[in-house]
Amino acid sequence: MLIVNDVVKDYDAVMTSVDHLKTIWPSSDWPEGLTFEGSHRPWLALEGVSDTTIVRVHRRHPIRVMVTGCVYINPTQKRGYDAVVYLWARQSELAGGLENRLYAAVKDWVAKEWPFKKVAFPGRDISWEVWRAIPDDKR
Repeated sequence: MLIVNDVVKDYDAVMTSVDHLKTIWPSSDWPEGLTFEGSHRPWLALEGVSDTTIVRVHRRHPIRVMVTGCVYINPTQKRGYDAVVYLWARQSELAGGLENRLYAAVKDWVAKEWPFKKVAFPGRDISWEVWRAIPDDKR
């Protein structure tokens, strides 16, 4: 379950990775302008909600646990897909290959453990241009 302390760790990871995050979501201006107060308001509404799942990658630091990356698994209305996955690693972890390892592990995990028929990883296994051009299903 989410707790308020998660916000501090997540905000630190985001704010130390702004340049990299612009490459993950190339048409978005997130997280520019993000404030701590603005980042924690949605989390407070979810605190203690047992059916809210967030996958985060942690590495033990001598003093604290740091968030070193995030994974977002969302439903999608895009025709032919039932889920979309976005993931990123903290900018300081890129040179060590964490994001590539995270992508490989998450892709395998989602294929084996989640009930999706077809999952998209925009910017990775499908270009953003192609992803944006896929129409929504008329459900």
